Order: sequence, then C-alpha cells, then structure tokens
Amino acid sequence: MEPLVSILIPAYNSQEWIAGSIESALAQTWPRKEVVVVDDGSTDNTLRVVQRFAGKNLRVVGQPNQGAAAARNAAFALCQGDYIQWLDADDLLAPDKVELQMRELDRGATKRTLLSGAWGYFRYRKWKAQFLPTVLWGDLSPVEWLVRKMGQNLHMQTDNWLVSRELTAAAGPWDTRLWRDNDGEYLCRVILASDGIKFVPGAKSYYRQAGYQSISTIGRSNKKLESLLLSMKLHIGYLRSLKDSERTRAACLFYIRVWLHEFYPHRLDLVEELKRITSELGGQFEEPRLSWKYQWLVKPFGWEVARRVQVLLPRLKNSALIAWDKACFKIGWGTCLA
Repeated sequence: MEPLVSILIPAYNSQEWIAGSIESALAQTWPRKEVVVVDDGSTDNTLRVVQRFAGKNLRVVGQPNQGAAAARNAAFALCQGDYIQWLDADDLLAPDKVELQMRELDRGATKRTLLSGAWGYFRYRKWKAQFLPTVLWGDLSPVEWLVRKMGQNLHMQTDNWLVSRELTAAAGPWDTRLWRDNDGEYLCRVILASDGIKFVPGAKSYYRQAGYQSISTIGRSNKKLESLLLSMKLHIGYLRSLKDSERTRAACLFYIRVWLHEFYPHRLDLVEELKRITSELGGQFEEPRLSWKYQWLVKPFGWEVARRVQVLLPRLKNSALIAWDKACFKIGWGTCLA
C-alpha cells in the first residue's frame, strides 16, 4: 500500500483564502491523502468555510487562539500520515506537487531525506506566480543548506517541504515561544535531523503576498522582536553545532547584519545582545545602515524616520499592486494588462 500523506493546514482569520488552499490540497494527484485543518480561534467565518469541506478526506477541529506553532502541533497530533505536507491557509499547491516528491522514494530518497520543491510568489492570480530560483534550489547537505540560507539571506517557503513522519518526530514540535520566524527555526531542526535535502524542481507551491497583517510583519511588536532574537540565536547555534568554521561564523555574522535594523533603535537592549554574539563570533559590530536610497535621509531627519520611509514606500507600492491584482482576478484576467 502506498504511504499516506497528511496535508496539515493551520488557520486563523483566513476566510478569504482558505477554500482555495483546501481545494488545492484535495486536488493532489497522490491517491492516499488526508487533510487536517486546525482553526486557531478565528473570529471571522474561517471555521464555517472549512466545515463545508468536511468529509472522508478532511478533518477539521477548532481550538482557542494559541498561535501558528501550537496549531501546527495540534494538526500533527491528529494526523495519521506517513509523510507530512505543511500548507498555510492562504497558499496553494500544484496538483502534482506531493506526487512528484513521493516518487523520489523510488529514486533513493530515504525517510530521513528532506524533500523540497520550487515555490513562487503570487498575489491573487496564481498563473502570474514568479518562480525565482536561488542557490537553495538544489540537492544539498544540511550544513551547506544552512550556510547558504544564513549567509545570503535566503529561505524556502513552508509549503514546499515534504517530510516523513520519522523525520518530523526526530525534529520535535514547533516552538510555541516563537511568534516570528517559527517556520525558519523549525526547518533548521528538520534539516539537522535529516540526511540531506533533495530538490524536486517540478514540485511547485504558491506563496501568497496578501498584505502586511501576517505574523511575518514585525513592526514594533516587542513580542515579535523578542521572538526574532530567540530564533536568530537558535539558528546560529544549529549551524555551529553542525560545523564551527570561519565560513559558518561568517554566515552567522552576515545573518545578524541583515536583521539588526529590525531592533534599532527602539530595542537597544536586544541590540546589545546581538553585539555580544557578534563579538563571540569574532566579528566587528557596526551600527545598522540603510540602503543608499534612504541613507541620505538620516542626517536631516534622523535614522528612525529614514527607516520608516524605507519600510513604508515599498509597502505602499506592493499594496497598490495587490489591489490591482485583486481587481484583475475579480473581473477576469483577460480584461487587465498582463
């Protein structure tokens, strides 16, 4: 009998998107599958939308709001699958995504192999998704994957993984302390427990850019900033546990520099912690700098104002693109420019 694949969907206030995510899960061409949805205390109609799909291959449960990590842990505890496919409630899977990855079991992949695939950004129109390969799109050892991720500020989106139950159990549960970057930290532990990453180029998932209300948006949330710092410290520890070398420490130092601006200047206590870690890694701490397009604003208006402008302008542009794409999607793509 072919292995059972569990597609696990944590959901919170996802009434606009979740029907599409469930439909993409149920449409998987892999014959043995189950879908488990955990509604994490939604205050909108998410649960009502999901219940329309309840049946033989889909189970839905609700729980008080505890965060995405807790919802994922609950979904895993309920599932029966031999393999685990995580799926965010606003994202989509290509119909053959799971099947293409499962077929790698016949080509030498083991239960400790982490299977990944291609992923692309989209807003509303899935057919306009942008698949932009990076150096993470390949067959890699655990240490090489983490060095490239941290040393070049890259990531692989949650939906593109396919993980055996054995590897999932070895990695341990999602960390409920983390309200920011819980997926990045979790994947690090999966990688540490794996025998390597196998990239399946045709296995596609679609990552929605829907605005700035998601858990990934930090703003000035102390909870998210403290969570980000904890995740960063764990990342650094994981990489150095695999290999502590000049190259891995350089990747850690670059990783700190990339994220330092999120803490500056309103959480200088956390900046001091990152300064200490930088020194331990043998690096020279430098105050964060903005990109050249915004650095000139620092002298007349101050660093914090310049940083706000750097954050705000791309958001305004992306919000306009989202609104345009939504309008095109609603009225039919043929009536809008490609």
